[in-house]
Amino acid sequence: MRHVSDDERRARLAVRHALAPGHRAATPEAATRAVGVLHATEPATVHLSCRARVSQLEVVDVVRALEVDRSLVKQLGMRRTLFVLPRDLLPAVLPSASARVAATERAAMAKEAAKCGVADCGAWVDAARGEVLALLARHPDGLTAQAVREAVPVLDGTVSVSPGTSSASRILTHLGLTGDVVRGTNTGHWRVSRPRWTLTRHWIPEPVPWNAADGWRELVRRWLVAFGPGTEDDVVWWLGATKGIVRAALAELDAVPVTLDGGGTGWLLPDDLDVAPDPGPWVALLPVLDPTVMGWKTREFYLGPHREQLFDRNGNAGTTVWVDGRIVGCWVQDPAGGVHLRLLDRVPARARRALEVEARRLTDWLGGTKVGTVYPSLAMKDPVVL
Repeated sequence: MRHVSDDERRARLAVRHALAPGHRAATPEAATRAVGVLHATEPATVHLSCRARVSQLEVVDVVRALEVDRSLVKQLGMRRTLFVLPRDLLPAVLPSASARVAATERAAMAKEAAKCGVADCGAWVDAARGEVLALLARHPDGLTAQAVREAVPVLDGTVSVSPGTSSASRILTHLGLTGDVVRGTNTGHWRVSRPRWTLTRHWIPEPVPWNAADGWRELVRRWLVAFGPGTEDDVVWWLGATKGIVRAALAELDAVPVTLDGGGTGWLLPDDLDVAPDPGPWVALLPVLDPTVMGWKTREFYLGPHREQLFDRNGNAGTTVWVDGRIVGCWVQDPAGGVHLRLLDRVPARARRALEVEARRLTDWLGGTKVGTVYPSLAMKDPVVL
């Protein structure tokens, strides 16, 4: 059985994820494909993840891909997480990961409607969906969630939802999960999400969803391309799926088992067994929830002993500093927007110089823009400087 060491996994990561010099992506679309999908829970992450992988990138390049060419789309999917996807992946996500979350979301809304005295909860959900779709059909450029709430009487507050979330937002989220609407033009700053919700057919060529099994298989295939080798538990966690779904997909893909350092079993695609080349030295400053940081459930081969300092209790990652395939700390901004390193490990002088250059480059790229987060790690809140 082929063995893939931690050193080789770090080399594969550097090359596959477009982080090492000589392997950078040319466009936001290429950067997204390099990691399968981009995390979009925090809007700034999309821009900063692309910036870390594309040598010459401006904010307008990401906006172009999302709103002009529409080659990238935002979609709620795996683990009820918002992602940016290559548009050709949407037909695979809709019947698999999104459909799974849609069923849970519909049941939750119906339960909330019942608590508010609604006699036929399913009918209430269907009526709300229908009225929103009819409204958006009359507005090809889309409407914000607030405008939808004001225009649709059934969303007037009869049904209460969790604090800070309106009925309109929940219905729009469900319509997005079922592929009826998409998050269109962003009306706010690039680090803020204020989309105009738009009928899918008004925004992109309407996708024809695959069947669920084909969708799950394609998601597993793309995960293996970007993150393999990984364990069955890694894939199950990333997909938010079951072991049965993952095992069926691995079998249909003829995935090949490989041994990993520590005794675990990983999986690779059958045409992806060549030994990864040495990418040479590299450094990177990655944002909160970057897909490289969030791609595996078992992270010791690149994270080391720093889980508690860099992840919250729910497994959400803050900013990270990378040297040659290992996380060695995090980065923060000062009140003026300057980027500063907070290292948890001592690094060679060569790497320290490269990181300081990268911190200045990121400072210049941000141009004084402060990027906030709801996922600050302990290291981001408690200065540790080596």
